[in-house]
Parts: sequence; structure tokens; C-alpha cells
Amino acid sequence: MAESARLKLWLAENLADRLAAAARLVAEALARGNKVMFCGNGGSAADSQHLAAELVGRYRRNRPGWAALALTVDTSALTAIGNDFGFDEVFSRQVEALGRPGDVLIAISTSGRSPNVLRAVETARARGLKTVGLAGRDGGPLAALVDVALVVPSDDTARVQECHITLGHILCDLVEEALCGGPA
Repeated sequence: MAESARLKLWLAENLADRLAAAARLVAEALARGNKVMFCGNGGSAADSQHLAAELVGRYRRNRPGWAALALTVDTSALTAIGNDFGFDEVFSRQVEALGRPGDVLIAISTSGRSPNVLRAVETARARGLKTVGLAGRDGGPLAALVDVALVVPSDDTARVQECHITLGHILCDLVEEALCGGPA
């Protein structure tokens, strides 16, 4: 428990400005009528779904739903793309099909090295999307590819995942504050 608390304190002291920048990207996109897409594997896939649901449904405020989706939920698309093009393309093909300039892709990888997540970011950037990366360890290649990198300095996957959902929740808070006015 102490390590989890220590890391969250580190986030507050070191990532507040970057998290605010990520929230601005998301809020600006949603205000323009664009969408936010999320991707990740395993626990990061679950975080993708969780955070997309917070934007579509509600986080803390009753408000209209915002356009957000997790690229992890369509089993037909995932298995067709995986079968026909390979697992490294399961997110990038969806970004290619669904992403539009001005949208935001939030890519989540505890290692920062997941090939399918990296390919999604490369495709997003080529299509004019803004990108945010949530990673752990040293950030891996993901940190250098994205517009805003939120890197949790830990090799412990469970602690990184805990921090990612904390960062995601605060991001949702900041977006609601920006688009709905003032704190909840």
C-alpha cells in the first residue's frame, strides 16, 4: 500500500502539468465535436473501456454524453483484423477506419512497448489525431511517439495500472471542469 501511495504522490508532484495538457487536448477535441479513442491490452484494455464509459456516460456530473470509444470491445473487428493482418494491427486498422483529424487517441501500455499500441499511435499521428500515452517504467517507445506522455516510474505492473486509472479519473475530472465550468 505504501508504494502505491508513494507513486500517486509522485504523480501529483511531477505530472500535474502534463495531465492538464492531456485534459486540454481532450476537452478541445470534444468541444469541436471530435471524439476520443482508447486502446491497450489486458488490464490496459479494461482501463480503455472504463475511461471511455466515463466520457460517454458521466464521470461526476450530469451532462450530455461525449464521443468516446475503446478500440478493445469489438470482438469481430479484433479477430478479423488479427486473423487477416496480424495482432500488431488490431488497433491501427480501427484508427485508420474511424479516426479523423482533430480526434484524440489515448494509448495505454504499462511497458510502453506493446507493438499494436505503438502502431495505433503511428497511424493516429499520420491521420492528424492528437495522441496521449499512459505508460510505465521508462515510458518505452510510446513516450517519444505521443504528444503528451504520462509515464509512471515503476516496473510493478499492478502499481502502474493503479496509477493509470487514477490519472484517467483526474483527466475526466479536468475535462468535465473545462467543458461544464468549475469544479464538481
